[in-house]
Amino acid sequence: MKCQHCDRQAVFHITELETGEVRELHLCEEHARTYLNQSEAAEAPPGKPGGMGTPLGVGQTAEELSVLDQKTCDMCGISFFEFRNQGRLGCPHDYVAFEKELEPLIANIHGAAEHVGRRPQRAAAIPMPADGTEGLTRVIGLRLEMKEAIAREDYEKAKESRDLIREIEETWLGPPTASPSPSEPTP
Repeated sequence: MKCQHCDRQAVFHITELETGEVRELHLCEEHARTYLNQSEAAEAPPGKPGGMGTPLGVGQTAEELSVLDQKTCDMCGISFFEFRNQGRLGCPHDYVAFEKELEPLIANIHGAAEHVGRRPQRAAAIPMPADGTEGLTRVIGLRLEMKEAIAREDYEKAKESRDLIREIEETWLGPPTASPSPSEPTP
């Protein structure tokens, strides 16, 4: 599909709802940048340029983006740059690590930044860590600790981490089922 303003390929397809009517725009990168800059300028309060707490926009400076892209999650190691390219987070802890950057995005998509629905019953059985993250996020950290302990040959610490992981997983998934031994024939 071609851009509505020139003969280049349209790479941005924008649908807007204005006073009950649907308006579709098909724009090339250059015209989309111009259109989005006009939209951001109209929405931004005078004298307040977009900063690090605002959603990522076309008008953000390269310096702000490079600083933000270097930010990483302590648990899984994913950088914000990787998230922006893949569109996927690495672990549940990323919601805490990138909270300021994700909040406007989540609010825009869902209409609110806070969950208001019901929680699964199994989630109530897991004690919440002090930092407010879920129990499964803790498993990711424990697995990292266990790998580091094995690398240091601190097998006691690795055993403690393994046992905590099993305890949390049993709370979520129930006790492990017995698997047939290798010598038993399978039907």
